[in-house]
Amino acid sequence: MKNIHIIGAPSTFGQRKLGVNFGPDALRYAGLVERLKNIGHSVEDKGDIAVPAVDVEKFKGKQEGLRNLNEIIEVSENLSNAVSSSIKNQAFPLIIGGDHSIAIGSISGVSQHYENLGIIWYDAHGDLNIPEESPSGNIHGMPLRVLLGDGDKQLVNISGYAPKVKPENIVLIGMRDLDVGERDFIRENNIKTYTMADIDRNGIKQVMEESVSYLKDKTDGIHLSLDVDALDPVETPGTGTKVLGGLTYRESHFALEMLHNTNLITSMDVVEVNPLIDQNNHTAEQAVCLMGSFFGETLL
Repeated sequence: MKNIHIIGAPSTFGQRKLGVNFGPDALRYAGLVERLKNIGHSVEDKGDIAVPAVDVEKFKGKQEGLRNLNEIIEVSENLSNAVSSSIKNQAFPLIIGGDHSIAIGSISGVSQHYENLGIIWYDAHGDLNIPEESPSGNIHGMPLRVLLGDGDKQLVNISGYAPKVKPENIVLIGMRDLDVGERDFIRENNIKTYTMADIDRNGIKQVMEESVSYLKDKTDGIHLSLDVDALDPVETPGTGTKVLGGLTYRESHFALEMLHNTNLITSMDVVEVNPLIDQNNHTAEQAVCLMGSFFGETLL
């Protein structure tokens, strides 16, 4: 059984819809702590990291360059420190967001403790944009590229070092919405990628087996970054960047059960739950159920 530290990162600054900052509380309200304790884990909710207050007028207004850059730098540094502290205390950090820009901070904190960190990016999107190619200026579309060492230098050098991960140590799963620059970068760097067409063709079982096989011998830790928009929006309506044709709830349960059985995942973040655009906290409840599977919950 694991010693789990839950770390809330209630940041909405990486995108343009208020509400994802309430994601950590929605997940707690959906019974996250109790569910993990009932499996048998030791669970300590470390609360939320310090996050700047939202200036609604600025948030809604037009901004030049990267949106909310200073706020995201502050969030990333605070989160990196909190995650690193948990790992130093032999805990499994479970970071709950917040939009996907928080992965800059969470993975910056994790990768300090590994020589060759692997990442499984379970998402509809690659999040591999750079500022000059981003259609929106939203930083939640850039975190993985930042972690690879490209983009705004202040973000790239969070916690004083870069890069945090190598292209050959990444697996993208669930891809179905990639910008042109992201597609080119994936091809040029030969990043292991499973689109929804691959999952339809080969099945989630084969995809997960291949992903684990690809990473296990060349990494000394694997971080799972789970964006709830990886699932079809019918399953998870309370998320801000919906793309039809995603993974099913059952496929995702099976994928996470398989990852649990490998005992290779060393940290995790769960992002993009937005209760303000949800239906009766349904998306948070689904996410908590998925985390149950990942942490070893079984029917029998």
